[in-house]
Amino acid sequence: MRPRKNRTDDTEGPDRDFVTALARGLEVLRAFRREGEALGNGDLAKRTGLSKSTISRLVYTLNKLEYLSYDPDTARYRLAPPVLSLGYSCLAGMPVRQLARPYMQELADYTGMPVAMASRDRHSMVYLERCKGTNAVTLAIEVGAHIKLATSAVGRAYIASQEPEEQAKILSVLKEHEGDNWSKVLPGIETAIESYERLGYCTSFTEWKNNVNAVAVPYIPKDGSPVIAFNCGGPSQTLTRDWIENDVAPRLVELVRRLSTVAP
Repeated sequence: MRPRKNRTDDTEGPDRDFVTALARGLEVLRAFRREGEALGNGDLAKRTGLSKSTISRLVYTLNKLEYLSYDPDTARYRLAPPVLSLGYSCLAGMPVRQLARPYMQELADYTGMPVAMASRDRHSMVYLERCKGTNAVTLAIEVGAHIKLATSAVGRAYIASQEPEEQAKILSVLKEHEGDNWSKVLPGIETAIESYERLGYCTSFTEWKNNVNAVAVPYIPKDGSPVIAFNCGGPSQTLTRDWIENDVAPRLVELVRRLSTVAP
């Protein structure tokens, strides 16, 4: 991943309704990428591209509001419980999760593999729901986890569901993000878009991880809320290409079709 470009802290940009201070505070919260991660001011400045003086004011404020906890022994910050409450409020406001869960569990029970629901978070897809299968050797990815947008089946399904103009914007962002790896990543995305147009699903065969196969199908809500995607993935030696293409993929397509008949 390329480092973020530094930006001048007092540059406001052309949108007069855009609250820059708020955006910077949210950038600080986004900088925490792994569960339990502790970061100092220097780490946060590097990840956000903001100056250390700006970071110092932001983390002071976020600590006062109890969104960050501070360890004086290490001079590092961690996300605090109020951040989690925001996430759960978001999930609670998504009735499609409850509607989809029985269908997801049915497919998970049939395949033995986990079935998940995810939506886009910049260069990643974030898991919003997950149903476990019966196979003991499966992916341990829980709600809130992020996986790559460009190489995962679920990320490719999201991209494939977008209109051409939006696809072009996403690809431009991913090209900068992937850097020198872009020439290897782009063909898989293009193949996924073609697969979605022709078959209704996208795949990733050992491209996200070298021992994982997965299939995904996007769901486009009728109420205009963000697109989500459903995937089923597992060890490539078990969840084979043949099984996906001839059985699992059609079942996942049917899952989304059934959901679309009951979701608002």
